[in-house]
Amino acid sequence: MAVEVYLVFDGNCRQAVEFYSQVFGTEITDLTTFEDTPQHPDYTLPEEAKNRIMHARLEISGSRAMFSDTFPGQPFEQGNNVTLALLSDKQDELKEWFEKLKDGGIVEMELQETFWSQLYGRVTDKFGIHWQLSHEV
Repeated sequence: MAVEVYLVFDGNCRQAVEFYSQVFGTEITDLTTFEDTPQHPDYTLPEEAKNRIMHARLEISGSRAMFSDTFPGQPFEQGNNVTLALLSDKQDELKEWFEKLKDGGIVEMELQETFWSQLYGRVTDKFGIHWQLSHEV
């Protein structure tokens, strides 16, 4: 199990990841735009979303840092753009944590299967801390 930082940007994620890559002398290990992801046949991806970063990752001194842009139209406030990511290979553990974190909080995305994880969800707890929970094998 790991707790990792997830930083969110409002359209300038690519520049931030490239900057941090140079600062820390590390390679970008993953970079996916919204356009690179599987598209739903009933939903047309807005043009302004296509080049935004859905997910990027850097290894910084033995730790992973993850990054993304907001989807166009999502609220963004500088300073509230940090999320803690809980990664576990135990689905029962993730379900238990999710249930506890959502008590008094706001569920942003129920735990569910996605194209990148067998179990993924997002919740803001009652203290305003943003969490992403993801099953990782």
